[in-house]
Amino acid sequence: MNTFLIPDWPAPAGIRACVTTRAGGVSAAPFDSLNLGDHVGDDPHAVAHNRQRLTHAFDVQPAWLSQVHGVVVAHANPDQVAEADASWTATPGIACTVMTADCLPALFCDRAGTRVAAAHAGWRGLAAGVLEAAAQSLNVEPQEILVWLGPAIGPKAFEVGGEVREVFVKDLPDAAGAFAPSINEGRYMADIYELARLRLARCGITAVYGGGFCTVTDPRFFSYRRSSRTGRFASLVWIETPAS
Repeated sequence: MNTFLIPDWPAPAGIRACVTTRAGGVSAAPFDSLNLGDHVGDDPHAVAHNRQRLTHAFDVQPAWLSQVHGVVVAHANPDQVAEADASWTATPGIACTVMTADCLPALFCDRAGTRVAAAHAGWRGLAAGVLEAAAQSLNVEPQEILVWLGPAIGPKAFEVGGEVREVFVKDLPDAAGAFAPSINEGRYMADIYELARLRLARCGITAVYGGGFCTVTDPRFFSYRRSSRTGRFASLVWIETPAS
């Protein structure tokens, strides 16, 4: 199992990104092994060691967040854990970082390679506009933005109630196509990737890549729905530090 997944997207030169997997860390079961979440009950020393491994692997400083399923976008700061669900930076060597285990991680950059952002989108944050807020933090026109959608719960595993469907459809009628009736009455199977693309397209962002993962069925990734006591993997994007 590879330790890292490198996004396949046409980001400009100097933009780097990665997604961690479960492999390559020191955490014991059920957090085995590269758990980066310090809020899930894992040994704090193991989490700190895992985070240090990530920092050394890419020679980058991750800016961790305390995620609350909201729409706040923080200025990425490795020395301060902000309560936010997205962050942005224009500073090389600082990585906008989000942790997930079924929620959608989305990585952003501008075509000039001068700003990056990362967002954590569960269905509540997605419906509230966290992706749009992250895009706005780049401070460029929508057509200048590239987005990569990382590993999240897939459409065959994401069962939701009718009230979730109603939240999205009321705001964006086209979202109805992202929900298919479940075999369970009154329930729906939701495509979080399609919902993300629709919301980004509404604000003019169409250069969207990634998707097609399913954290529930792909053992490379932690999944809360597969096992409620589990770790968190991270998705990072940063501007490479120029060679001296």
